[in-house]
Amino acid sequence: MNGISYNDLLNSVKGYINNSKDLELIQKSFSYASKLHKGQKRQSGEDYISHPLSVAFILSEMKADTDTVCAALLHDTIEDTSATKDKLEVLFNKDIATLVDGVTKISKMNFSTRDEMVATNTRKIITSLDEDVRIVIIKLADRLHNMRTLGFKSELKQRENSLETMEIFVPLAYYLGAYQIKGELEDLSFSYLKPELYTEINITLEKTKAQLEEITYELLQDISKILVDKNIPFELQSRVKNVYGIYKNMSRGKKISDIHDLLAIKIIVDEIKDCYLSLGAVHSRYTPINSKFKDYIAMPKTNMYSSLHTTVFGPNDRLVQMQIRTRNMNLIDTYGLTAYWDLNKGDAATTMQEDLKTKFQFFKSLTEINALTADNQEFVSKVKEELFDSNIYVYTSKGEIIELPYGSTPIDFAYKLHTDIGNTMVGAIVNDTLVAVDYILQNKDRVKILTDSLSFGPRDEWQGKAYTMKAKRMIREFSR
Repeated sequence: MNGISYNDLLNSVKGYINNSKDLELIQKSFSYASKLHKGQKRQSGEDYISHPLSVAFILSEMKADTDTVCAALLHDTIEDTSATKDKLEVLFNKDIATLVDGVTKISKMNFSTRDEMVATNTRKIITSLDEDVRIVIIKLADRLHNMRTLGFKSELKQRENSLETMEIFVPLAYYLGAYQIKGELEDLSFSYLKPELYTEINITLEKTKAQLEEITYELLQDISKILVDKNIPFELQSRVKNVYGIYKNMSRGKKISDIHDLLAIKIIVDEIKDCYLSLGAVHSRYTPINSKFKDYIAMPKTNMYSSLHTTVFGPNDRLVQMQIRTRNMNLIDTYGLTAYWDLNKGDAATTMQEDLKTKFQFFKSLTEINALTADNQEFVSKVKEELFDSNIYVYTSKGEIIELPYGSTPIDFAYKLHTDIGNTMVGAIVNDTLVAVDYILQNKDRVKILTDSLSFGPRDEWQGKAYTMKAKRMIREFSR
């Protein structure tokens, strides 16, 4: 068997799991999956068990808990073998059985069209966030390995899978904060969807890399000296923007040399105060571009991403982004919710679920769309339109960041805050200016909703001026 072996997986999990019962459960899961998948082959010619092994290994690199690793090993057994959820619960435990069942596709025997089947399975995966976020994380790892081995599929399947990955799995990875998975999924999908452009950008990037490596070396040496002089404990990392990220910038008319975050230096420190001290130290040496400064520590992104971002003029007039964060921030900024496995150890699964429901705005929006749509294809369409497409980030009068789909109006903003605010809205002030209720909100707008408890409520014509499904539905229900 090529690729990842069971010993590779075992060595990986032993790096953070030392409980003998947990290791025995992983061994038992592997043995059971191997037995059930015996004789099955992938299109690459490999034994089928190589796939669940690889998925489990990807998760072990994130320090996934024992139940998640076991579920990854077993994730195709209900779908492709004689195993059942009840049998897995008896042989292993309830959590493992639930995770495997959550990842399992609904049988195509139940549907009259392929579109209906795809929509139903997509909805099942997305809404499983409400049950256990680990189901979606396993599915992301599953999709990542499938994309890594997509070369063995037909050209049609390559494009279909890549498009689905871009439309569904990349946004899910973003919303969960799993930037590392997101970046790799983007590049793999892009390489199949636009192979010529992918190759062209890669060639351009290779030509630029020699200069970038020289600049990186100089910056790392210089910043190290600055931080040592300031007595700030630190770790430095560097990264070059992924190919798809470069493509998005170039498609907006930028040359590769104009991309301000093409090269990023990560300054990782122990405490928040050291982030700001490091920022001052960097600015004392390198001239910043004020418009590119972002304080995501004071105001984290809606997927919990926290960091200071500043773009400076580096050596040879090359623009360089500095990302300054603590070690815990760096884990979350790289792995998102999956970082909890490392940060929270035994309580990780519970804390993941609690924080997903209380701290992630997209989860509330997803729950609302799910409650408002019975039809699976409409659900998937609305999720893509309102959550997975272009978004804007606007501020309340108190400085809270609110995430909305592009095309939203103050009506959508009001109902996003609370149904009562939408129902009593009489006007809106955006950036200190009174605006019409159908004003199209822009990124970074500051919005204040004017309300009156004695108002007649939302007008019927507001349905045509609202963008989000929730706002339209609430207006319709009020009218009734």
